[in-house]
Amino acid sequence: MKTNSQNMDYSKLLTEIQAGNVSGIVLNGETAEVQLNAALEENTGITTYEVIIPPDITSASDRFTQALDEQLIQSYRISQPMEIPWWFSIVTTIGFILLMAIWFSMNQRQQGGMGGNRVAAMGKSRAKLLVDDQKTVNFACVAGADEVKEELEEIVEFLKAPERFVELGARIPKGVLLIGPPGTGKTLLAKAVSGEADVPFFSISGSDFVEIYVGVGASRVRDLFEQAKKNAPCIVFIDEIDAVGRQRGANVGGGNDEREQTLNQLLVEMDGFGINEGVIILAATNRPDVLDPALLRPGRFDRRVTVGLPDIIGREQILGVHAKGKPLAEDVKLGELARLTPGFTGADLENLLNEAALLTARGHKKEIENDAIKEAAFKVMMGPEKKSHVMSDRDKKVTAFHEAGHAIAIKLVSSNRNVDRVSIIPSGMAGGFTASRPLEDQSYHTKSQLIEEIIIALGGRAAEEIVLNEISTGASNDLKRVNQIARNMITKYGMSEQLTNMIFESENDGAYNGQDYGSRSCSNEMARIIDDEVKQIIDLAYQRTLTLLKENISKLNKLGEILLEKEKVDGPEFESIFQAA
Repeated sequence: MKTNSQNMDYSKLLTEIQAGNVSGIVLNGETAEVQLNAALEENTGITTYEVIIPPDITSASDRFTQALDEQLIQSYRISQPMEIPWWFSIVTTIGFILLMAIWFSMNQRQQGGMGGNRVAAMGKSRAKLLVDDQKTVNFACVAGADEVKEELEEIVEFLKAPERFVELGARIPKGVLLIGPPGTGKTLLAKAVSGEADVPFFSISGSDFVEIYVGVGASRVRDLFEQAKKNAPCIVFIDEIDAVGRQRGANVGGGNDEREQTLNQLLVEMDGFGINEGVIILAATNRPDVLDPALLRPGRFDRRVTVGLPDIIGREQILGVHAKGKPLAEDVKLGELARLTPGFTGADLENLLNEAALLTARGHKKEIENDAIKEAAFKVMMGPEKKSHVMSDRDKKVTAFHEAGHAIAIKLVSSNRNVDRVSIIPSGMAGGFTASRPLEDQSYHTKSQLIEEIIIALGGRAAEEIVLNEISTGASNDLKRVNQIARNMITKYGMSEQLTNMIFESENDGAYNGQDYGSRSCSNEMARIIDDEVKQIIDLAYQRTLTLLKENISKLNKLGEILLEKEKVDGPEFESIFQAA
């Protein structure tokens, strides 16, 4: 539109068209540019006007076309938008692709380093290098593993003064494998070695080597050892090495090309660095039975250090370490607490004291008392009590006499256990529980002791049958444990009267060592004899349990009635009930 135009009404435009004063019209959407032959007002001299076309009026374009045919106006046209050339979209698309390619290339340089790319970065080791200010753990932080620390102190001495060993021609182990149950402190020991040796410490998990792309894990292994050699003397710690070191040939769950290639590269790299080069490989696992034999041979993991469950002295030392910074009451005796926690790992003991501290804080007390620690122990072993859970009178009675049967059986047959608590309050997944503590730690169990365990486990079902004249589903876990003990006696421990010293189960599971799932360790005839022996052991134990409880029916009834009333009976009270009944 021209800047010197004025507005005109649509009705006025129609009048001027009829008067023959319009020379041309250009229609542009809802507006029209009108050129007159003579100005509407002579003093202005303006002949160009802008007209807004009302939408509710019959098509203006038809009117203007008719006026052009009748020669009332000299020209009329509709303004068309500017057309985009056909080549413009092609050029735009190519330019966008070029810009994206440049951006992607620059991003790859930032991700992969100078001249690198994302693929190259994927093959880099993910090992974390601990610096000096992160090495806060030393052997003083590790308790209950004196023999293990002695083994590892030799590694520390070599890293500090290797020349003393080299002069004598000694060959320091290239690899040390820490073996033990979860929670026994394997990772803590590795960190302690790092803190004592004061050398670079690379830490990585076995699962960090394995990727979906074949060859990435092997590349990470190569990069890890290259970094280790550049920083020698140093320590490389591989946690959960069984994630990458499982025995080759087991095809469970599909192909294992990536994992096996990674393991092959690890084997080659451990052979690749020289004796006394100053690189020590520490690895930890709780599944040594699944590791590939090539990984365990001399020259790779030369030394295997077992980190077992702590004994009573070790538990007391561990409790002393974790008790630092916690205000314990005078009635707390760590030695007594260690005696009451057989089978606890270091992690379990740490969790026990932490739960006791939480219970104390919840009770708004300033010191951790022995009762809080005892409650924490039951919470760790059995789970939190569900005091709000409503039980019917029938279920409550079944639970009371079931748990009473367990407790009476422990008192009658066990030579190494005392009842610590009997409760019919649901805790964790259990509807009730009977807790007992051993008088001393035991490494081995005799046949008579295993029979005692079976009798104790059957005490709950036997009590239900005697008192209630029927059995319930509450003994399902007890029966599972009973059958497992009896079958192990026959198939693992050679305690069968007919089969004597024969065993029928391999210690290694075929799912991990490449054996077939379908392989059988005995014939059908032997399997039948095993089943008969297992049934005989369980049946004889159950009959003995019934006899013992019937002979002590007054004690069983008394304890069951008190449990119905109080819901919980601790060890000293149980002893008084047993003696009085």
